[in-house]
Amino acid sequence: MEVPARLPERKITFVFILLKQIRKREMSSFSDNNFVKKLGELNNTQQSIQTLSLWLIHHRKHSKTIVQVWLREMQKVRASHRLTFMYLANDVIQNSKKKGPEFTRDFATVLPDAYKFATKDADEKVKKSVDRILGIWEERAVYSKHFIEQIRLCKPGAPSVSDSDLKSQRKKKVEEYVVTLKKKGFKVQNVEKPAPPTKRKKMDEMPSLREEIDAMPKDENPSVPDAEELVKRLSDLEHSASSDAAVREKIAALPPEVSDINHLSKITDKETAIKLFRQVEDACILLSEYNFRLNAELEERKQVGKMLRDFLTCQKDQVVKGEEKLQESKQRLEKVGVVRQELMSHIRNLPDLTKLPDIDGGLAPLPSAGDLFSQ
Repeated sequence: MEVPARLPERKITFVFILLKQIRKREMSSFSDNNFVKKLGELNNTQQSIQTLSLWLIHHRKHSKTIVQVWLREMQKVRASHRLTFMYLANDVIQNSKKKGPEFTRDFATVLPDAYKFATKDADEKVKKSVDRILGIWEERAVYSKHFIEQIRLCKPGAPSVSDSDLKSQRKKKVEEYVVTLKKKGFKVQNVEKPAPPTKRKKMDEMPSLREEIDAMPKDENPSVPDAEELVKRLSDLEHSASSDAAVREKIAALPPEVSDINHLSKITDKETAIKLFRQVEDACILLSEYNFRLNAELEERKQVGKMLRDFLTCQKDQVVKGEEKLQESKQRLEKVGVVRQELMSHIRNLPDLTKLPDIDGGLAPLPSAGDLFSQ
């Protein structure tokens, strides 16, 4: 019995479809145990990191769970393997930006702790590699320079910053912020000569978010924002930092010792001082992370507000154009009505065809010559 010539091709097609279905089934399932298993199989090769990264990006709706499991499992592995976890986070963060801001936002909440774990008991080569990842994030504007500096401060054994350095850094940041406000057209008082406390600017005089959005420059030829993208970004704002009840509860539950300087007089021994120092340090990290998320949310709200403004502007332009077309159609309809009336009047003025002689039977015969002479 002869084998059909196209049988091998059919087998290849069947195997390809089967592998595709298996691959789809693997990509469609997510669980904590499955993720932990994949992290256990992760190695320091580009193929292994990219394969797991694509799987995580596919399941980006579980980004918060993924980030928490990633940090938890990172603390269990040996020091040399923690760098692989950082490479995985770098690949996920950078390649998921086009899909959505979920991983960039959620990883920001754990990166300071992750950096501390990654550089703990690590050799200089690993530390340089981790610092290189932070440098890439800063160069490509994945995270702000200020946030990268906050992460580096979490490094074990990092040098302490003196009060004078903190004051100079704060003064520099205030000056940069003042320059930014002036570029946006806001009136800002001189930083060198602050106004007296009795003449402070009231909160209601500060520009609102709507005013800041209105002050943004408008494009000469604005592109129409995609409605689906706009809806997606609006839905993402529902899970932003300002609606994170868990973090807000943590901040509200902070002990009063971390914010009231009067409690310093109650310190009597070194252990109490160290305990308070750790509480203050943890509170600073928590507040810095939350402030960074709030700033990111504010910028996102500005961008979404600008998109809404452009979208509404385009919709209003389309409404105006539609009204113009509607008016043109009404004018044409009126002209057609006038022509119709004239045509009907003309039809009514035509002669009545029923009163004309009947020509179906032919004309009457002409008289003969004899008839003419006889008359």
